[in-house]
Order: sequence, then C-alpha cells, then structure tokens
Amino acid sequence: MSAENSITIDVVSDVVCPWCFIGQKRLDRAIAAAGDIDVHVRWRPFQLDPTIPQGGMGRREYMLGKFGSEERIHQIHARIEPLGEAEGIHFAFGAIKVAPNTLDAHRVIRWAGPAGEDVQNRLVRRLFQLNFEEGANLGDHAVLTEAAREAGMDGSVVQTLLPTDADVEAVRNEIATASRMGITGVPCFLLEAKYAVMGAQDAATLADAIRQVAAAKARGELETAG
Repeated sequence: MSAENSITIDVVSDVVCPWCFIGQKRLDRAIAAAGDIDVHVRWRPFQLDPTIPQGGMGRREYMLGKFGSEERIHQIHARIEPLGEAEGIHFAFGAIKVAPNTLDAHRVIRWAGPAGEDVQNRLVRRLFQLNFEEGANLGDHAVLTEAAREAGMDGSVVQTLLPTDADVEAVRNEIATASRMGITGVPCFLLEAKYAVMGAQDAATLADAIRQVAAAKARGELETAG
C-alpha cells in the first residue's frame, strides 16, 4: 500500500490498565473496519502508579488504599467486567494478587519494537491477558521473559537484560514526554503524532478517526510521522 494510504498510531498505555485492554480490543476492530488503510501500531509507555515498589505490593492492600473500601472496588470491577465481556475479555480481577510496578514490562515492550510490529503487538496482548485473565504478576521477570518468548522474541536476551538497568531511563523519559504532552490518562491514541483520541473509545469512533486522518494525509495536509 502507498504511504498516503497508511497511518501510524502510537498507543500510550499501561499493561495494568483495564481500559487499555478494552481499548486494544476496540482498536483491533477499528482497524478491521477502516478498510484498506494500512495502520501501523506502536505501543508507548505510561505508568498509572510509578510509586509502587519495584517488587510490587499486594493488590488488595493497594486497591483498598486507593479506593477506600471493598464495596467501592466491587463497584469499579462490576462496571468494567461487562464492557470487557463485550470485547471478548474475561476479567478475573479476583485472581490478581500482586499490583506490580510496570516499568520492567514497558522495557520489554520497548525491546519488542525492533523485533517487528507484529511481535510488539503480540507481546502487549499477551501481557494484558496474563495480568487480567490469568492473574500473573507482570513484575516477575520469569513471567515477562516467557511472554517475550511466546511473542517471538529471544527469551535468553530478555532474561539477561531484565536484571540490568538497560533502557530504564529511556522508558522513564518516554513517560515524562507523554506527561509533557498533556497525557494524564490512558489509553491515548496518537494518530500520525498529531491527533489524539483519548480514552477507550468505541471501535466506530476510532475507525472514523483513522479514516479522517488517512484522508487528510492523502490530501497532503499532514507531514509523515517519524
């Protein structure tokens, strides 16, 4: 396909954000509905809570500290679960025992980028599944390494890099850049690095945005995203 009939979407998200998981599913449907537009997706880091200790903390304790009561937590989950079911997501909030610091997960997602768009997309999907449907600890290096391997990455390289500081500052800088851009919540879909669609919008809204930006690009109204 020609460059004029293609767009790039940078998705700013966190792998422990349930709305980001819903947003990923809706983006998939939007891309399918957008017809012959060639959509390239790149995943960008965001941390809902960078203050969580590196080793994580008990999720129940964390959620109570954040929302104040079991009743409030139940209300939040009850709101999200049917929206997930509509997208084929089977949220298993009760299975999640650890609230992880997601910095290492974002490092692995960053490393997946050069391995190919498909590899990065597979990894992000797997991390969402592991956290929300299987209750896995995304702060566990063994979990991250296996997810990387399943996505098509070299697991031994990931296993070697995770205990180091490789790309820690690079990921933190990307998160800081998102903050400077005014991104305070996720998911955020940046189309051609110029137009932002905030939140887990429905697939039709995302598809319409894709068509509009692709049309503007075809008319020469946009510079090509880097």
